[in-house]
Amino acid sequence: SKSILCLIAKYQHKFYNTAMKLTILADNNTSIDKYYLGEPAFCVYVEAYGQKILFDTGYSDVFLQNAKKAGIDLSQAGYVVLSHGHNDHTGGLKYFKEIVKESKPFLVACPEAFKQRYDCDGEFGCPVSKQEIEKYFTPVYTKESYFISSNIAFLGLIKRQNDFEAQSPVGFNKETKEPDFVPDDSALAINTQKGIVILTGCSHSGIVNICQYAQEIFQTHKIHSIIGGLHLINAPKRQLELTFNYLESLNLETFYPCHCTGFKAQCMLSSLKPFRECSSGLVINFDFAI
Repeated sequence: SKSILCLIAKYQHKFYNTAMKLTILADNNTSIDKYYLGEPAFCVYVEAYGQKILFDTGYSDVFLQNAKKAGIDLSQAGYVVLSHGHNDHTGGLKYFKEIVKESKPFLVACPEAFKQRYDCDGEFGCPVSKQEIEKYFTPVYTKESYFISSNIAFLGLIKRQNDFEAQSPVGFNKETKEPDFVPDDSALAINTQKGIVILTGCSHSGIVNICQYAQEIFQTHKIHSIIGGLHLINAPKRQLELTFNYLESLNLETFYPCHCTGFKAQCMLSSLKPFRECSSGLVINFDFAI
């Protein structure tokens, strides 16, 4: 049961001494003298607790080219986790499926991640159908939190508990024509002895909601790090201020807001002590025993 897994997670780090490593394989930004490719998308390779996980796949094959440059063999990934179904997080599946057609890694996502979406610029949903997913991957479609291991959880549908996040739709549902509030938006949470590390794609469900739900799932208050997009582009002043105040209260150890966070929000968040720049090719090592 979930309660047993949470209890195991609480104490497992005392016996597990392998460090955790995250490699950013796709982001909007690139770094000077690194020469990795960038694109308006997100992808992270996670190595933790003996697991190798690809979190999102970017928009194109950029993540594959960057992985090759970084010396990462993506065919070894046992899991692919999708934060949500927008094509800047799922587009790379088109290029990745042939690489893993023999190993058929688990693909974890909310079931609504595969619905088709559109806005005034056209369609931007996942370009790979469920039929293709089932051919090349071992699908795990779930609205509930899903534990890859006792310390690594796909959060499933995020509880939207506050009144300042997830208030604006992003395009429309192609089938129903209704405004799309991206209900499938989720995150990956990794519990460590120093707190929870959160990987988020775009935080359409709200980074505060995400953090609070991760705390509930792992039954611990401390959040160590946040890495990913916060979707604060054009966010109203109240949302920016309340989000900043909440993040400041967390006393994070490291903080990498990137991808869709937005320049205005980045400037505000940069005053937080743990703020770090993020870019394609960045390697984040957690040297403490996880």
